[in-house]
Amino acid sequence: MSAPFPAPIDSSTRYCAVFGHPIKHSASPAMQNAGIAALGLNWRYLACEVHPDHLREAIAGAKRMGFVGVNLTVPHKLLAIEMVDALDTSARTWGAVNTIQFEADAPGNVATRGFNTDADAITRSLQEDLSITLRGARVLLLGAGGAGRTAALKLAAHGVGELHLVNRTESKAAAVAAEIQQRHPGLKVIVGYPKTEVDLVLNATSLGLRLEDRLPFDDKKFSLRQARAAYDMIYRPAETPFLKAAKAASCLTANGLGMLLYQGSKALEIWSGQTAPIAVMRAALEKNVYGH
Repeated sequence: MSAPFPAPIDSSTRYCAVFGHPIKHSASPAMQNAGIAALGLNWRYLACEVHPDHLREAIAGAKRMGFVGVNLTVPHKLLAIEMVDALDTSARTWGAVNTIQFEADAPGNVATRGFNTDADAITRSLQEDLSITLRGARVLLLGAGGAGRTAALKLAAHGVGELHLVNRTESKAAAVAAEIQQRHPGLKVIVGYPKTEVDLVLNATSLGLRLEDRLPFDDKKFSLRQARAAYDMIYRPAETPFLKAAKAASCLTANGLGMLLYQGSKALEIWSGQTAPIAVMRAALEKNVYGH
């Protein structure tokens, strides 16, 4: 989708971008450029393939080139914690950075400030797209990386009744569980699959970005028939093998388009200081992802 910018790029045009590895699947440029155009800003939003080994250099380069800010996606959200000058309360609370703002803190000096807009976005999307009441809910969370850890901490803060954590490397899930138990001593956190029914199973892994990917859980240890609803943070493909299997198991399902919308609209508000045009951004996302 080409955004209806009122004027062509010129010498005063400023840039923002999303850094990821991989990045070809990203719908952020369609969404953000539509929002930027609606606000009448002379900005453009790019998608840049950045290997994690080069993330620090990429952030420094964007800063030097006068970018407004950058978003970060897989696998950069935990790495960036150590790569910014200051952390907003959101990034300190949820322990990951997905939005960076470049701001002048003195004449001739630009500082980097890291934010987390994922945490609020995931719970808002879960509540809107699946009509789930999170307080007291039984949840199986697949993945304990940057997005998974943030989701786990946010779900715990919402007062879920029981949280099961599964990760390919079990020690990472155990570390997140220990952190949650320290913050919320009364919450029941289990590393491993549930033996009974759950209200929600949430995929926070990257399995599903390719249609040939395996399912993000061990079907010998868990059946989707144990779940009432399934959410996949992946939004492209719009129906991952995980969501297809969940539908076949009669689960309510939703992909990560709502999460992308809300984290992205908040990032645009941080950078611009204006209210994001959410309806415009949603329409651009839906056209880009669904073709309508």
